[in-house]
Amino acid sequence: MKNVLVNQAPMEVERTWMHGDHIIFKFKGVDTISDAERLAGADVSIPIEQRAPVPEGEYYQSDLLGCEVFDPTGRLLGTVEAWQETAGTPLLEVRTPDQKEMLIPFAQSICTKIDPEHRRIEVTLPEGLEDLN
Repeated sequence: MKNVLVNQAPMEVERTWMHGDHIIFKFKGVDTISDAERLAGADVSIPIEQRAPVPEGEYYQSDLLGCEVFDPTGRLLGTVEAWQETAGTPLLEVRTPDQKEMLIPFAQSICTKIDPEHRRIEVTLPEGLEDLN
């Protein structure tokens, strides 16, 4: 199985399964409920080279962080600093050149060209969105 980091300590994954909307990990050497309870809520990190490939048109959030965001004319709007999950469309948190925050819906109709390899996202903002931020 794959090795992962759990709170920065390497561990081997024996298997995983879904429980509702949560993923459950069974780690090698963690064989009792008491052993598992000490890991509840731990951060699990998977090395980039072990990540599953994503389908065309989908992206890992971590690959979008640091991307520069441009409008169709090539004007730099800012840099993606974070990601917000909402009840609706997720939002890119973009830091503008004048250090303000702009929230841009991560929707195909708005984020028209996404190129994580070149750290670039092109957006066509709906009228008035830039003024809201």
